[in-house]
Amino acid sequence: MADGQRQQRLSKSCILLIAIAGIERFAFKGVASNLVTYLTDVVNLSNSSAAKMVNSWVGFTSIMPLLVAPIADAYWRKYSTIMVSSFLYFVGLAALTTTALARSWHHKNRSMSSSFLSLSLYLISLGQGGYNPSLQAFGADQLGEEEELPCSKEDKSCNKKTLFFQWWYFGVCSGSLLGVTVMSYIQDTFGWVLGFAIPAISMILSILIFSGGSPIYLYKEHDVLQAKKPLRNIFQAVKASALRCFHCEITLPNDKTEVVELELQEKPLCPEKLESLKDLNKDPKGGMYLLANAKVMVRLLPIWTMLLMFAVIFQQPATFFTKQGMTMKRNIGAGFKIPPATLQSAITLSIILLMPLYDKIFIPITQVITRQERGISVMQRMGIGMVLSIIAMIIAALVEMRRLEIGSQMRSAGSQSETVPLSIFWLLPQYILLGISDIFTVVGMQEFFYGEVPRHMRTMGIALYTSVFGVGSFVSALLITLVEVYTSSKGIPSWFCDDMVEARLDSYYWLLAWLSTVSLLLYALLCRYYPKKSDSDNEY
Repeated sequence: MADGQRQQRLSKSCILLIAIAGIERFAFKGVASNLVTYLTDVVNLSNSSAAKMVNSWVGFTSIMPLLVAPIADAYWRKYSTIMVSSFLYFVGLAALTTTALARSWHHKNRSMSSSFLSLSLYLISLGQGGYNPSLQAFGADQLGEEEELPCSKEDKSCNKKTLFFQWWYFGVCSGSLLGVTVMSYIQDTFGWVLGFAIPAISMILSILIFSGGSPIYLYKEHDVLQAKKPLRNIFQAVKASALRCFHCEITLPNDKTEVVELELQEKPLCPEKLESLKDLNKDPKGGMYLLANAKVMVRLLPIWTMLLMFAVIFQQPATFFTKQGMTMKRNIGAGFKIPPATLQSAITLSIILLMPLYDKIFIPITQVITRQERGISVMQRMGIGMVLSIIAMIIAALVEMRRLEIGSQMRSAGSQSETVPLSIFWLLPQYILLGISDIFTVVGMQEFFYGEVPRHMRTMGIALYTSVFGVGSFVSALLITLVEVYTSSKGIPSWFCDDMVEARLDSYYWLLAWLSTVSLLLYALLCRYYPKKSDSDNEY
């Protein structure tokens, strides 16, 4: 019994890296959560332009790991990648602080400060591109060699891996909660210079803590030695296998018999002997092994695609949800106004409070229902989160319809104010539901992509997870553009009109709900026929 309890504990290095990930999220969310307010109120961009800029930046930030991870896997150790990327991350945050300072001093030179603003934001993206996937993969490495092997039903190691990803996300959400609540208040109350400087200082702190923990980390040399250039090797393996098949010969029987029809000998067209799975695992440079890796990446693509609409929905809290909140009653008492971006903390707070209940209440109930040790599979976990995100968008659309109804009544009565006497707390249900969906889908995505990629490409697996949100951000920006083109061609006001009484965000939310429903149905169909990693391995 003691051994079983010991297996469920995380090492000191895991706990330290989870804390470092929380600090990084504090820095990032301290900038990203209220950036749309900075762009509209300080940089003077329109609602749609600010939303598209935030979506594009978040998309680029999230997709960068997919571009950096192959280089990190091929040429750098995870530790070195984390150190270099964190430095670039800090430089970007420092540059962003400088732009806010320059804008407060020189209001006339806005074109130069706007260019420098974009440069600093994308420098943050570059730093985070190598930092996040490497840090999480490095954290998962601390579980030990046995944690990277496929888990049998009797094996407890997969439970520990699940425990790591859940607590990793718990740490990330804790940092996000502080970043959203504390930094939104500081930015709205004390200004943007201090609001951007604190994240930069926290990033320096995380670098010092990470380097200070170097003696207790578990380093895996074989990750570097086994596969120097994984993507290039996969391409070469595909090419070599194709050439072998083109040059293979068909052998006909030599002896003359009475059989009229010529029969092929029972030999494979390519006469090379197929190795067993164990032999392939011992030789990661083998052609069949690398071909299997390429097949895994292609196999993940349909599931990855169906998760994009989930990522699109998660762009709304930092953009249009925040703009909604700015037009609602935000007063608490006589002199305090809730910063609209602060409501994003409801997402992270619901995750922090409800995450422990997932293991203690939800899993035991599903174990009784499904009679499976894990309760539900990872893919079922992701699907439940997608359902909850659709419900969140339906609620958001209904609340927005009510806000627009009150606003129209005020406008008919002669009032020109955009602020309606509807409490901002009416937005809480949609935030909370998105937080609950996070517990299911986001944690499931981390475990799914980490476990389905080849062992020496774990950083790429984490990058695949983050790239869902990156491409989802670009899809969100594309949808905004398409809706604007559609509304302008019909000669009707834009759904994202700067006048929030004339805007039709409710229509946009309904659109997202319908698209997400279609995506969910296709996802369920794909899951039915998806070949799991263990099933594929048994074929060899």
